[in-house]
Amino acid sequence: MLSHVELGAVLCFVAGAINAGGFLAVGMYTSHMSGVVSSMADNAVLGKWLAVWIGLWGLLAFVGGAMTTALMVRWALRRNLRSAYSRPLLVEALLLLVFGLFGAAIDARSVALVPYAVVLLCFIMGLQNALITKRSNAEIRTTHITGLVTDLGIELGNLIYVNRSFPNAKKVRANRSKMGNHFKLLTSFVLGALTGAWGFKAVGYVATVPLSLVLVALVVRPVWFDFQAWRLRLRTQP
Repeated sequence: MLSHVELGAVLCFVAGAINAGGFLAVGMYTSHMSGVVSSMADNAVLGKWLAVWIGLWGLLAFVGGAMTTALMVRWALRRNLRSAYSRPLLVEALLLLVFGLFGAAIDARSVALVPYAVVLLCFIMGLQNALITKRSNAEIRTTHITGLVTDLGIELGNLIYVNRSFPNAKKVRANRSKMGNHFKLLTSFVLGALTGAWGFKAVGYVATVPLSLVLVALVVRPVWFDFQAWRLRLRTQP
């Protein structure tokens, strides 16, 4: 599989596309839970209890997605499978495919289906964010960019700091590698958001199908390797 930064860049693109396109689909951002919780509080004050209920289920779905990834990765690592970090992405790809192919039923005439779409997208984002968190040892998040922008700002501050004011003090240096990685991730998210919004506006829910195929391309080799190894074990068993 790709390095955790390269994988993070791809997943940032996917998350940006799902977040922006998903908003056009269901009227709600589903990749960052701070916004979901804030909207729940706003809707509670306004007395919009259905929106609060939908937000709560979205939050629980995100947590459930993260739990699912943790269980899948832990199970696979205990068995020394090469596809340990690929399996959650395969599940994400399949769910995105379902959303893209059957999402056309979710429109103004099918308002009752919108909460289910919100829950599905939140679950997908929970899967993805937990996956890259575990893979990168909590260095990278992909479904929201608040941390990326904060870290980038810190390093930019270090970059322009004037060290000559205190010549005997330890020099302040910017971590240029970290800056480059964060800028790459931020750019991927923005490009993904633009692509997702444009794609949904142009072709609707089918715009998620290419995202699903990208994820499949990422994971097909390790998953296929473990599948072949499993078949070989079956053949050699007495």
